[in-house]
This record gives sequence, structure tokens and C-alpha cells, in this order.
Amino acid sequence: MKVSEEARTVASSSKGESGMREVAEKQEYKSGFVAIIGRPNVGKSTLMNSLIGQKVAIMSDKPQTTRNKILCVLTLADAQILFIDTPGIHKPKHKLGEYMVKTAENTLHEVDVVAFVVDATEELGAGEQYILERLKTVKTPVILVINKIDQISKNNILPIITQYTNCFDFSAVVPISALEHTNLDHLTDEIKKHLKPGPQYYPEDMLTDQPERLVIAELIREKILHVTREEIPHAIAVDIEEITTRPNDDLYIRAVVYVERESQKGIVIGAGGKLLKEIGHAARKDIENLLGSKSFLDLWVKVKKDWRNRDSSLRNFGYE
Repeated sequence: MKVSEEARTVASSSKGESGMREVAEKQEYKSGFVAIIGRPNVGKSTLMNSLIGQKVAIMSDKPQTTRNKILCVLTLADAQILFIDTPGIHKPKHKLGEYMVKTAENTLHEVDVVAFVVDATEELGAGEQYILERLKTVKTPVILVINKIDQISKNNILPIITQYTNCFDFSAVVPISALEHTNLDHLTDEIKKHLKPGPQYYPEDMLTDQPERLVIAELIREKILHVTREEIPHAIAVDIEEITTRPNDDLYIRAVVYVERESQKGIVIGAGGKLLKEIGHAARKDIENLLGSKSFLDLWVKVKKDWRNRDSSLRNFGYE
């Protein structure tokens, strides 16, 4: 999916697009795939959005936000890096969870580099140990990315590095703050060391291979994650039924929010439809920023009982 002119300008300026072709001609161009993996809620989607300079993957403080592999494209003067943001690896509680974990683990064998993202504010625990054991089964270079260093003292970074490097032989260790864009250039430099000479797979202005419908659905789901709690966020699926351009060039988008129970439907709609209006208003802003055109978002809420455990529902929502 391409982005609006405004978004392209922001993204290209952050990537130093000026002189890109001239520099590329003077050195061997590289390209390759990088999997971003880690436990839920360590900042994987925030990292990918910060790297490409545009919001594509949704972000939330709730775990297990990302459900699908999302490919994002970072085009540099000397390389094109194709990042794959994966669902957080966790112990699944339903078929959707099983799909998410399988998706993340399978990705390890399909890429040129693995970026293992950990949270600097959290102790190395069973979740990290489980991922490290999975990483020992692949031959792919693994870079340890210690995120959220803006939230800890600098004196605490070295002990974290020591703790992890005692468990695994990483190709590199890069402490970062994805939120504050700290040390991201160093991370891309380390990644490029492990990429082979290759072509530019996508145009310079392309940031993701995801269809518009999927990105829009995810942006709507993100807003629901922000305003709901307990079991509601994980019982949500969003389906885009229609996208049409009106005579005035505005977009009409009809989206259905699916929940698993009638009680959840009432919560998402809110008293007098207030919460649903709030969700729609916030989502429309992100959609217009991404697509560069005004839009009318028509939101509906329906019940699809126990959809997370139904193979047919998972396929219909793109989880297969």
C-alpha cells in the first residue's frame, strides 16, 4: 500500500531520500527480510512504525495486539529492509492464539535476520527463555534489541546486556528507545551487515504490502483497544465491507466490528452510541492521515459467537 503525499514527504525526509540513487550506484545495494519478534507488549509495532516513519502497525498497551504478520518497507540509500512485525509469542488460550504463535515462530525460518525485542523495564523471565530456546533451532543471525531504555537508568543497561548474552550468542546487541527514536540508525546499520546483495523489491514510496482494507480494519481495532478493557479487546474483529469513492472524492467506508457476546456489543456501542462515535472519530483521523483524503466512516457492531475458536470465522477474518 502506498501512502499520501504528506505522509510520503515525512517518511522520505527521515530516510534521506535525496541522493539515494547516486549513493546506491557507488556501492553494492543490499536487501533482505527481518523478523521482529518478542513477547507481547515489548514495543515491536512501535519500533517498526518508528523505523519506517509512518504508522502502519497498530499500537496498544494491551498484550497480543498484533495478530498477523505485517510487512513494512524501509528504503535507504544503500539497502531496502523488509521488516515483518509478528504477533507476540505467548501461551495460546484459543485457536486464534495458536494461529498467532504459529505465525510468529514460522517466520524465524523465512528471514535473513531476526530482531529479538525485549523490554528493558522487565526481568528476563520464562517468556524470554521460551523464545531463546526457539531461536537456538534456527541458523539466522539474531540481534538483541533492548527497547524502552528511556525508562531506565543508563547504569542498568549493561547488566541487562550481560544477562541476555549469557543465555545466547547474539550477532549484535542494540539498546534503543523506539518511542523516542533513540539509536535506530545503529540498529539499521547492524541489520545491513547481515544482508546480502539484492534488488530493491518495492518502490521507494511504498511502506507496506498490506491491503488498504486490512490497514483500515487494524486502525479501527486499535481505537477499540484503547477505550475498552478486560476481555473486550481480544474478542474484537473488524471487517471492512465496503470502500467507495463519492462524487466529491471523499471515501465512504463501511466497517463491521464483531464481538463474541451481546453484552460486549453494548459495551462497544456505549450509552446512546457515545463510545462507538468516539472510536469512529479517532479512527477516521488516522485513516485520513494515511490515505490523504477525507472519509466517512460508517461503523456497525455485530455478534459472532465464539469466533476466536471457529476455523471458518478465523479464515473469514484473514487468520489462516
